[in-house]
Amino acid sequence: MELEAPAAAGEAGLPLPAQAAAEELGFFEKLRTYLRAFPPSAAERAYQKRFAPLGLLAEQSPYATPSAELRDALLSGFKVGKERVENHTVHGGSPVQNGWNLTYHAFDYNLAHFGLGTLDDPQWVIQDRDAARLERAASARAGLWGNHGYEAAYAMTWTDGAGQALDGMRAYTLRFKVPPPVDGFWSVTMYNLPEYFLVANPIDRYSIGDRTSGLHYEPDGALTLHLRPDAPTAPEARANWLPTLTGAFRPILRMYQPRPEVFNGGFTLPPITPA
Repeated sequence: MELEAPAAAGEAGLPLPAQAAAEELGFFEKLRTYLRAFPPSAAERAYQKRFAPLGLLAEQSPYATPSAELRDALLSGFKVGKERVENHTVHGGSPVQNGWNLTYHAFDYNLAHFGLGTLDDPQWVIQDRDAARLERAASARAGLWGNHGYEAAYAMTWTDGAGQALDGMRAYTLRFKVPPPVDGFWSVTMYNLPEYFLVANPIDRYSIGDRTSGLHYEPDGALTLHLRPDAPTAPEARANWLPTLTGAFRPILRMYQPRPEVFNGGFTLPPITPA
């Protein structure tokens, strides 16, 4: 069955889900509506047919007056699926180095479309399609969209170097003996939890990196970043301050146009250390 987009569309251009759908099943009604408007690639069509018994391929919404069996299946499946995605997001199969998850292959889930500048190379494609779908879900949860590692290598962490959860009430340092090796640029960006949003701070600084003006480097070229909720008193430390949140947080290190040593072990990410 070919899927066609519904005629009605909202202000953002997205099709409108059926308003009669039960509120607790709103996620599935949105998914049903968007699947019709934006069908998957040919490679994923067979996999999509597995969702038909859940009503996700139906022309009309089955979620206004669902059977008890369908309702219970959807809600219990949603709970299990959410837990699986959350667990993979934080504890996925990426290598860990000094507390950092080296998610250099987090965006290798695509198989069908390779646009301008994208390498159709087995090294950058997750061949296990079930693993790729889980990776895609986790990437959408925590990153929304990203580049392949050869364009931008991402590392993220929820803990310090000793494995303790990052706490916005504490002060931390991140000391690069040498800067991340890139031909583009690098940055560390601060996000809150559990939404993974940027949050306002007193100096309107949401990331810090080699494009940040006024950074203080040590005589040997080392750079110490200060991750903390309050401003450091020393001018050199204040210049290198990336404000944290008062609660849990998650920083991401981005390395654009990374050099080979990012992947071959020639560069080691330093740990985030309590000050």
